[in-house]
Amino acid sequence: MLSDFFLPSIGGVELHIYALAARLRARGHKVVVYTHAHPGRVGVRWITRGIKVYHVPRVVMYDNCTFPNFLGGFKLFRKTCVREGVTLVHAHQGCTMSHEGILYARTMGMKCVFTDHSLFGFADVGAIHTNKLLDMTLADTQHAICVSHTAKENTVLRSGYLLGGEPGLAPERVSVIPNAVDSVRFTPDVTKRKKGRRTVVVTSRLMYRKGVHLLAGVIPLACAEHDDLDFLIAGDGSMRKHLEKAIEDAGLTERVTILGSVSHDKVPEVLRRGDVFLNASLTESFCIAVLEAASCGCLVVATAVGGVPEVLPEDIMFLAKPDVQSILDALDECLEALPRADPWRIHERVEALYNWDDVAHRVELAYDRAYDTWDTFMGRLYRLYRRGVVFGKMLWCVAAVTYLWWRALEFFEPAASIEPALALDDERFDVERFDDERALAREE
Repeated sequence: MLSDFFLPSIGGVELHIYALAARLRARGHKVVVYTHAHPGRVGVRWITRGIKVYHVPRVVMYDNCTFPNFLGGFKLFRKTCVREGVTLVHAHQGCTMSHEGILYARTMGMKCVFTDHSLFGFADVGAIHTNKLLDMTLADTQHAICVSHTAKENTVLRSGYLLGGEPGLAPERVSVIPNAVDSVRFTPDVTKRKKGRRTVVVTSRLMYRKGVHLLAGVIPLACAEHDDLDFLIAGDGSMRKHLEKAIEDAGLTERVTILGSVSHDKVPEVLRRGDVFLNASLTESFCIAVLEAASCGCLVVATAVGGVPEVLPEDIMFLAKPDVQSILDALDECLEALPRADPWRIHERVEALYNWDDVAHRVELAYDRAYDTWDTFMGRLYRLYRRGVVFGKMLWCVAAVTYLWWRALEFFEPAASIEPALALDDERFDVERFDDERALAREE
């Protein structure tokens, strides 16, 4: 598992990788996570359920995305793959370590799978450059996974498919495998709800993309319309001060509680205090927070953006356009349906629709499809060369130089000279030295 995003940072991608890795480990696979270091967390660590994590030294630019390293990270990546006996690389999210890791892995002849977790546009300069990098990565990947059908359409189009010139990622090479929720941890508890009051709960990063400006407009109007309505907000971000000012100006500090950043193990406790969950995002490929809230028995009000409309049935999730009045209308409709909602029935329906064991099984099928593909080094160079009049030639040079560097590494440090890492079930491995529950043990 390869990504810029992993624990101890908390987010949808981070939790997806951990949950998927844990289920694959339970199904008999060896799973190693390769990510960047965090303050106080550098080197090799074991975490819960026998997952090994390499926190490698990288410079973080912005929001956990690392500074490009090109060939500088190849030596350590190669040595890690050889030590751990890696046969397949599964990269998540189109950021620096994923792009570089797939380039390295394909140079070494390994199979690669890529999961795209986000939606991107086509018009602004940032999106154009991001899509070009994704085009390179997808051209070099055996199979891709998207978390919704909307995300699949977005990824296929971003790869250049049917946009003229050289065809990009064909739809048959993309599987749609949604996120899931841990229904054991996310369970209802109606005793935590306020008696005689109704609570709208929000768990989100407080940033523009999450629709915080819409939330700041909805809260005063909703509270003015419903005297028994309170808001509970868990999250932090660049727009927190904007939201706090709107609440203070409306005189709602006693009815709106902002908890700030909440660790993920505390999120179920927050969701159990709510009757309704509100998501005002401007873009979402899936939105796992909606699943977690519904699993805790909440009805959901959400903006109909990206893949959100695919997540839950219409009697559980009330959709709105990304504007204040539409969200207010959906919230009114949701509050009218609230007395008829059975929290445990909602939980059971979500549990039946989404579980990580099913996700892990479907990911295994994607791995099988990746293994069934066949390619040669010259075929790979030819495929990259055809990615564009100028860009294709650049990719050809990058792939050729990377291959030469790999052969140089093989010459100076042959794979046979690299000591294999011990497995958890190896009799020489002292398991008692590791605290599996707290996930703070370090490999000797």
